[in-house]
Order: sequence, then structure tokens, then C-alpha cells
Amino acid sequence: MQPHLCSCWWIWCVCWSSVAVGDDPGESEKELPAEVQQILDQLLDGKYIEGTVHAIEYLRKHPIEDHQAAMLRYLHSRGSSLHSLQASYTDYFAGIGRRPRQLAAHLRHLDTRSFLLGVNLLYGGGSGGQLPFTTVRFRDVRDLILRTPGGHRSLFVTAWEKCLPRVATSPCLELLTKALRLSSAAYLRPEMIAHLPLDLPEEIFRNITAVFKELYDDMTARSQRAIYEWIRQILQRPNRQPAGAPWIVAENLWFLGRFVVHLPPEEIQKISLNEIRHFINYDNATKQLDSVYDITPTTARAFQERINASGFDMANTSTVYRLGLLVCFFDNVQELDTGEARSLLHQMIKCSRLKGFQADVKKLKAQLLGLVLSSQRLNETLDSISDAIACLSFPQLDSLSTESVRSAATVLGTVRGWTPGQTLILADKFMGGNKQLSLFDLSRLGVLVPGVSADTLYNTSPQDLAQALQRSLSQHGASLSPGQRLAVVTQIAASWNVSSVLDLLNSSFLKELPLYNLLHMTSYNVSHLNQKELRKSQALFLYHLMSDTMPVQEILGCGQLVRGVTCDHLRALDPATFWQLDGLLRGSLSLLSPLQVSERRLWAFTHWSSSTRVRQRHGKMGWGGGRSEKTLGLNPSFFWSSTRVLAMAPRSICKPLLIALGRVELSSIVPQPAKRAEVMESVLWCLNYTIQDEYDVDILGRTICYLSPDFIRTITSNKALNEALIHFRICRNLSPAQKREVRNKIQEYYGDPTAWQPELMQDLGPLVTLLSREDLTTVAEKFPDILLQLALDVEGTAVSEDFLAAVFHALKRTIGTITPSNMPPGCGGTRTPSSEHILKLADANSLWSAGELRCLSPETFVRSVELLGALTSFSMAQLLALKEKAKEVWGPVRSWRKHQVRALGHIALSLNQSEIRELELGSTDTVAALIQHRQWSPPQVRSLLEGFLHDSGLPVEALSGWDLAGLGRLLCEMTGPELDSVSTAAYSIAAARVGELACEAQVLRRLLRKAREVFGDVGQWHGFVLWEVGTVAAGMSGEELKLLVPDLMPYFTPAAMAILPTHVFKELSPEQLKKLGPENSAAVTAAQEAALNREQLAGLQAARDGGDSNETPLSTAPLTGLAYRGEMCFLLWAAFTVVYFADYCQILAHNICT
Repeated sequence: MQPHLCSCWWIWCVCWSSVAVGDDPGESEKELPAEVQQILDQLLDGKYIEGTVHAIEYLRKHPIEDHQAAMLRYLHSRGSSLHSLQASYTDYFAGIGRRPRQLAAHLRHLDTRSFLLGVNLLYGGGSGGQLPFTTVRFRDVRDLILRTPGGHRSLFVTAWEKCLPRVATSPCLELLTKALRLSSAAYLRPEMIAHLPLDLPEEIFRNITAVFKELYDDMTARSQRAIYEWIRQILQRPNRQPAGAPWIVAENLWFLGRFVVHLPPEEIQKISLNEIRHFINYDNATKQLDSVYDITPTTARAFQERINASGFDMANTSTVYRLGLLVCFFDNVQELDTGEARSLLHQMIKCSRLKGFQADVKKLKAQLLGLVLSSQRLNETLDSISDAIACLSFPQLDSLSTESVRSAATVLGTVRGWTPGQTLILADKFMGGNKQLSLFDLSRLGVLVPGVSADTLYNTSPQDLAQALQRSLSQHGASLSPGQRLAVVTQIAASWNVSSVLDLLNSSFLKELPLYNLLHMTSYNVSHLNQKELRKSQALFLYHLMSDTMPVQEILGCGQLVRGVTCDHLRALDPATFWQLDGLLRGSLSLLSPLQVSERRLWAFTHWSSSTRVRQRHGKMGWGGGRSEKTLGLNPSFFWSSTRVLAMAPRSICKPLLIALGRVELSSIVPQPAKRAEVMESVLWCLNYTIQDEYDVDILGRTICYLSPDFIRTITSNKALNEALIHFRICRNLSPAQKREVRNKIQEYYGDPTAWQPELMQDLGPLVTLLSREDLTTVAEKFPDILLQLALDVEGTAVSEDFLAAVFHALKRTIGTITPSNMPPGCGGTRTPSSEHILKLADANSLWSAGELRCLSPETFVRSVELLGALTSFSMAQLLALKEKAKEVWGPVRSWRKHQVRALGHIALSLNQSEIRELELGSTDTVAALIQHRQWSPPQVRSLLEGFLHDSGLPVEALSGWDLAGLGRLLCEMTGPELDSVSTAAYSIAAARVGELACEAQVLRRLLRKAREVFGDVGQWHGFVLWEVGTVAAGMSGEELKLLVPDLMPYFTPAAMAILPTHVFKELSPEQLKKLGPENSAAVTAAQEAALNREQLAGLQAARDGGDSNETPLSTAPLTGLAYRGEMCFLLWAAFTVVYFADYCQILAHNICT
């Protein structure tokens, strides 16, 4: 019988019995079978899962029609009724999905048979489908469980606990493998693996290990190691090989699969030569070794040594092919000839898939490349040395001929790993003396396109650019500078109508399309924008354009147009339309600004408050109704007023609120720190100010990153602490106090680092950077390779000086005293790094002294200059040392070529004004690369501007839009007459990029004149114009600000708001301040705030609170959890009935049961 028919049949039977009681004396005297009575007892006693599975089993074998009256009579004798049983049953399954801890506890109390049936029912795989007696669909219950944080955990952990002792049985094995796959082994822990039985039948053993191999990448390193140990113990059992025989045989090596990387090197050295020979000869061994992405150099070399000892010629092409990723650590380069080295280089293309040790790989490639080039000219072998060509130095690339580069361009354009300087050299070589590119050229350049100048891209025909955009050019758009992208867009926009341009452009190119071009549109098919990224001002305009002719549902269904929804549009929605669109808005939460989120919350809150007051006037409790959970639980933006909302709510509503909040980045919807603190206080209130176990950690989600240091200190449960430390890995902006408490918890939970295993280091990942200096010294001595790899993983993030020092000293101990013959005087005995060392150290390179940097060898400097130039933490003394090294290696500043200038990175900050004037600065692209470093002084910036204008030969009035975008901050150092000379057309193209600059007030006032020429008087501006001009709006006078209606205030960018002069800012009215929105109110500086009067401060505070001060509902009468629960259960039961009952059953239930 189908599940829904079974449900209807049971209800019909029980309902009919309510009418038939007393009609047939024989019927009424029939006794209720013990099994049915037991089922009813279980349901009435709240054992819903147990009663469910028993009812399903009973109905498979027995009819129920003869016992209808007896069942109803028994319910009455227990003081219950059909209606109350239905309601409580539906209530249970509607709520248990949100209570994973309680679900796990209920499942643990079931006997094994009931447990298997119950969990399979919840997973959607149990027979019987649904319990008759109700309208609950267990598919929906399953979906709710799996969507709820901790839901997967509750099913997986209980399945593991219950089935592990019985894993040899087919039902338990099937359930365990299903649980592992559905959870992706996310909840598998080493201590759980330790209890796996060692006496499994062969087939069961192979089946469960197959699942472990399938989920290898999803496991923690400690779980991987624990599974390896379990497999090893089974493979070593006496029944598998003769007594005393080694267990590592070819068959077992194959069986281990990717777990083979956990073999200790000393064990690998003991493998029989016959067995290793047999292993390598098997074709599947190559596939196996191709997948060992986490192998270490030590393990790889141990295998190589044994393979070599077994008689294989390690230089033979066939052998190299069979080695898989072992080739990445090849250790016999000196024995190779040129052909063998080239063959090995081609096999090493796969080494990019390794999870670490790329510095070692790059060193090996450079050695092999040197061997290949020792007998063949570079120009002749350019297209036959695979991706190792990215190891070539500047001088080597500079020696290439245009003909050889053009000939090998198809290969060069596919190589990953080029540095900007290398890209520039190769693009220049490819271009030769040409100033234009063809479609064929663009397609061949591939990843080298970023080396092409913006002017050259603009000079390309629009037809070729259009076709290139439809092919490969769009794939590389993110690698281009804003000026390069704007040059492409400008050329396209000048030759096509705006609608065609919108259709053609995608990805990062579309975001560069100026608003000025869009303003000429009168209509557009916005469905073409689906899956395309838009700039905020573009989305605002397009939404404005279409809002009068298209239903809001259709507009919001077109990708990122949701970013253009204005406050007025949200306020104008009727309730039915709002709730219809709410799911779409929730799904696009990452695209919404805090202002839009706040407006959405205000609308929902107002509607909820209004409906609550109506219900209270009719004597009903305010927290009832189907919208309460939907409004609060699924709208994290409600936390804008969380303290007010939660003050009215029973704790039973906390769970959906916490779930919703845990899925978003809190700082993205609550920019105000004080407001975030209020939100976190509400979160802790919901948790009763304690984290009991792993389920509380699950529900916290991303909000764990915002726990206060004092609260982190209170986490004492081992279960909670274990999971919390895993979750803290995602936190990238912990405060120093938070980091201190997390470090203390690491020490408390994991103990002294002297006892740590390497797998724990890998699992802790970025949390290792929080350790104390003493503990970091310990792990650096014990696990130097892991620490060095971690330094690369966290490169560019804020880490402690203690961590960098530990990394630095771990590597520096391996460097001997190097005194090359060409070192400068005074460098004798100085330990200088190689390019390999610099690559491994990442941000820890900042700890080289100025003297050590001054003593770098010329080759090391050339190979490492871009890595060193990327560091932002060098002192001026270190930068000066590197600048002097550049002069020593490249000659005087006036002789530096543009790829060398760009390679300097932050080192260029040490150039004085006279040195800057000596640079070749005729290219906007060169200037754009230099100016991205923020530490330039105003005199240096002015020198860069003068150098560009002089070397390019361009007067200010001839600058193009992409020139303005590339010059960036240089515009801030223009004089008044220079700014007045800027072309209006150029400004209209670059307005959005110019609007990102934080210039002085007098500069912004001049730029505002350009904005007026393009967009009209300020009083006529729409929100999309205000957003487009960005910081230029901060050039407004107080009088101009007063012309802006309050509803325009949110469309100031936060950057513009922060730099409004204080004497102008204080001219804002209280009404304008109230409308600033969350982001802009958060951007207000202390000096600006200090200039406001009391009434203005009240308006500013209202904006910071996320809305008007009068939004509090008229009545906030507290509600009991019972009232809320009762009404919600009735509504859930009614909803399930409406949705899932067949029409006939609905009529039958209505006519008979009432």
C-alpha cells in the first residue's frame, strides 16, 4: 500500500470507529490486540519513533479494520483522543528535526531492530514510508533534520554507536555506509574509529574500507591515520599470512589505496624487493600513486629508493610514468640525460595537485630545466618543456626571440604560475613592435593577456574583442587591472548599443560598464542578466528602469538585480507579495546590503507587529500564527532588533533564530560593534549562557567567531571544546583577547605539544599560529615541514610575530654559511637565503635583517624579487636594502625596464622623488601597478604623476577613462587647473573608479564639478548616481547636502560618509541622519559625531539601531511557551493535512471525524 493511501486508510478506520461505536455490540466487545495496545501506549507515552516503526511492522502483516472501535475506546480510557494524538504526534516530528540532541537521545533508547527501522525511516530509506495515523511525511522530516545544524550528527553518531558492534550484519553495514556518505564523514572522529572491530568477515571489511577510501579527502588527518592503523591491524592478523611473514606485500599495498601514504618510511624500507616490483608492475598502481596528493617528501623518497633497489631503471620513461606523484620528489637528477629530464618534466605537470611542498617541486623543476637547457637552446625548446617554463628567470625570458614566443604562444598561454613580471616580458615579446591584436592573437595569449597594455587592448577591433569575450578573454578578466578591463569595455561600448553590450559582457567586464552608458537605456530584457555580476549602481539603475513595467517577482528573479531593490520598493509591497518574495530575498542575502536587510526586517517586523496587535485584540496570543517561525527563524536580519524581539519570545523560538544567524557572516548584516555585542548577548541568552556539547557548537555556526573572550573561557565540556576548536578554524578576524583564550583552550584540551602527532598539527591548521612562543618553538623543532607548509597556507593573513619567528628559525637552522665570490664587501660569513628558502618562508621573510637582504646573491634576488616585493611588513631599512640590491643587479634606476619596476612591488616605496623621476613611467599599466601600494607619501605620488605625464607625453585633457582608472590615487595630487582639464567624457567612463578614491576635500570639490557636468545638478540625482560617484559626493557643500531628500542618504557610500568634512557633515538634518542606514551610520567618525547636537545624535542613533525609533509594537505582552506551542502544533497539523491528504481523505475526515 502506498504511504499516503496507508495514512488515509488508518485515519478513515479510526474516524469511522468514532461513529460506529455502539452500533454493533459484537464490534464494540472485541478486545484490542496486545501489539496494537503496545503501539498506542508508546505513542501516548511520547515514544513516537518506537511506536512508528512498530505500527509500520504491524500493518504489514495484520489488518486493522476489526479493531477500530477498540482503539478509540482505549484512547478514551487513557484520557486521550484521536485529535490530541494527531496533534502531539505531528508536533513531535515537526519539532524533533530542530532538536538533534533530543533526537539522538531518543534513538539511543531504541532496541537495535527498532533503531534500524527508525533511522532508515528518517533517512528516507525505510520501508513503510510514513506512519499511518497522521499526515507527517518522513521525507520532509528527514530534510528538516539534515538542514538543521547537528541533524546529520545525531543520525550519524547514533548509527555508529548502535551499529558498530553489529557492523558484520548487512543491515548495520548498509546503514553505516549510508550515514558516512550522507555526512561526508564530517563527524567521524579518531576515538570512534578506535572501536572498529578487528574480526570482520572479508567482504564486510572490504566494503567499509571502500567507503573510507571514497571519503578520504573529507576526513581529518587524525581520522585518516586512525583508519590506516585499523586497516593495518587487520592486514597483520595471523589468518592473513604465515606466521612471521611481513604484512606489506603488493596486494596489501594496492588494498591500502590512498592510505598508503601513512606507511612509516622505515616500514617501506622493509618491503620485499619482489613485492615492490610486483606492486609497481600492476597498472592500477599508477592510478593509485597519481592520487596520493598528501604524500610527504620523506615517504615518497622511501618508495623511490625501494623501487630503484628492486631493479627498475628510475630514469626510464616507462618507470617514470608508473611513479605517479612520486616523481614530484625525484632524487636522482644527476643520473638523467636531457631526454629523460624532459620526460620527467612532462610527468611533473601533475605535481600542482600536491597539497604542499610546492617549493620542493619548483626547485626540482628548475634543476631539470637547467639540465634540458644545458644541451639545447631555450628558443628551440620553448614549447617542449611543459609548465617548468614558469621557472625561467627574467634574463632567460628576456633572451627569447619574438619568433620563438609567437611560435610557442599556444603552450605558453596555458601555463599556470606566471608572475606579473614574467607575463609582461612574454606579452611584450609576443607583440614585438605591433600595437594591435587580432582575435587569433588574443586566443593564443590565454593567461598572458594581463601582460598586454590597456592601450593595446583598446586598439583591438571591437569585433575581435567581442568574439574574444565570448571565448577565452572573459575567463581571464579577473586577472586584468581595472584600467585594462575598462579599455575593453570602452571600445565595445563605443561600437555597440547598450543592450547588446549588456548581453555580451559578463563576469568582471560587465561590472566596469559605466553608469553613464546605461542612462541612455529606455528598456531591456533583464532575464539576460541571470547569473551575471553587477555593480551596485548598475543594479540600482536597472531595477529603477524596469520597476514600472515588470512585476517585482520577475525582476528579482534575474540574478543580481536583487541588489537594486530600494527601501521604497520594499515598503510598497503588500503582505502577500512580500511573503512570496521573502524566500528569494533570503536566498540572496549575501547580495543584499545591511540597509536592504534592515528594510526587509522592518517590513516583516511591522507586518508581524500589526498582525500580533490584531490577534491580541481578539484575545489570541501574539506569538502564534504560521508567520512567527518563518519571520523570525528564517530571517537572520531580525537580529537588528533581537533584544526587543527575544524579550517577547519564549526560548522555544530561539532555535530557528540561532540556526538562521549561524549561517551568515554577522559583521555583514550588523556592521556596528555595539549592536553585534547586543546580538551575541541574545545568542547567549538563547543558550542559557552555556555551551553544553557539540550540538550547541553546531547551532552556533559562524557566530562562534563573535563569542567574547570571557565566554570562550567558560567552555569546559570536552565534547563542546573538541568541536569548538574545529569551528574556530574558520574565524579570520579574532581579536587578540579571543586568540589568547582559544590558545589556552588548545593547551587545555590537547596538552603539551611535545606529545602531539603530526596529524594534530594538520587538523589544527591556522590555530597553530595562536600558540605561545614556547609551544611554537617546540612544534617547529618537531614538525618543521608542517610548520613551513602552514606558513604558506596562512600567507597574507594576520599572524603573530611569534609564529613568524618560529617559522623563520625553523628554516634558518638548515642554512649554512654561504659566501659567494660575487657578494658585496662585508657579507663574508653572512647566512643568506636561496630562492627556495624565500619561497618556503612566505610572510616570515620579513624577519631577514637589512644586512642579510643586502647580501642576497644576484640570482636569488632576481628569482625572488616579486615574492619579497609582495610583503607589506618590511621596515623602511629592509626596503632600502632591497632597493640597493636592485641597483646592484639591474643597474641605475634610469635603466630599469617596466617589468623590473612592476616586480619591485612594495620595494618601490623606498624610492625618493628624484629616483621616481628617473623611472620609465610612460605606461598607465606600470603606474597602476605601483600606485596600488597604499604607503606612498603625497610628494612621492606627485612625482609619479609628473613622471607619467612627462614620459607618456599626454596632457591631462587627453587622458582617457581607463587612464584615470589606472592613475588612481595620482588624481588626488593633481592641481586645481589639472583637475579642471580632465575630460568630462573620460570622467563619465571612470566615475565609479574615481569614486573609490579618498582624496582631500578641495580635490573632491573639483571632481564634483565633473560629476555635475555628467549627471546634472546634485538636487536631481537618484540613488544610483550617488552610489556611482562614490567619495566624490563628499565634495558637496552643506547647502547641496540639504537639497538631498532623506531617502537618498543611504546611497552615499560608507567611504564617502567617512570623509565628509565635519563642518559639512553637521549640516545634515536629524531626518537625514536617521535615514543613513546601518553601513553609513557605522562609518561616521568620532569627530563628525562630536559636531552634532542632541537632536541630530538621536537621528544618528536611530540609523545605527537599524530603523526608526517608533517600530516597537504597541503591545509586548509576554507569551507562555505552552500557548505558542499549542497554536503552532494546530497550524502545523492543519498545514500537513491540507498539503498531503488526498481529496477523498479530506472529505472523509471532515464529514466523519467532526
